Amino acid sequence: MEWSIQEVAKKAGTTSRTLRHYGERGLLEPSRIGANGYRYYDQRALVRLQRILLLRELGLSLPAIAEVLAGERDTSAALRTHLALLEQERERIGRQIASVRTTLHKTENGGELMVDEVFDGFDHTVHEQEVTERWGRDAYARGDRWWRSLDAAQKKAFMDEQAGIARDFGQAARDGLAADSDEVQAIARRQITWLSATTTPSREYVIGLGRMYVDDPRFTANYDKHGEGTALLVRDAMRVYAERNL
Repeated sequence: MEWSIQEVAKKAGTTSRTLRHYGERGLLEPSRIGANGYRYYDQRALVRLQRILLLRELGLSLPAIAEVLAGERDTSAALRTHLALLEQERERIGRQIASVRTTLHKTENGGELMVDEVFDGFDHTVHEQEVTERWGRDAYARGDRWWRSLDAAQKKAFMDEQAGIARDFGQAARDGLAADSDEVQAIARRQITWLSATTTPSREYVIGLGRMYVDDPRFTANYDKHGEGTALLVRDAMRVYAERNL
């Protein structure tokens, strides 16, 4: 059996553009290309895509994923590794659920919160390799020191601020506002200010980060949950802001 690129993208929760990008990077070749130019994927390709998506969720960059896949010759062994990683992730998510339940219970009943309870299962270091590969070891170290210096309330406020920015971008996308409009550029300014907490954003950094919001399915999904096309608006708005102000 084989499936069209549209079918695979829909079932995998990604986009045709992303699948084509994986093909261009040599990560996921279609099993055949039809006379109409459409790409089709067989069962072997689906298994490979499953591995790619898992490794992306674990924070690996595309070059790192290419190295992992190139070193795998035994499909069964790869799937066993895949399963073990998923079970680890299930355990981590279970701890997050328990953490939120504890926070909710103590908040509603006036209990004293402990920082270890609030952030059990929340580990920013899962992105260490990716940040290091993209922007260097110093960039990760600075961000890591800054994050660890915050107390529980400050960490929550920081994440809540980003969530609010993402929601406002989503509303702007639903309203059909242009990336260079005053309203959207005001949101972009808030985004850059938020980023400034851990780095000094350069023009290249901001444009590259905005591009990653579209190229990386994890970031795309995080923004597009507020409305389809939100990630694209964020990317374009950040590019406009960078070109005008940085």
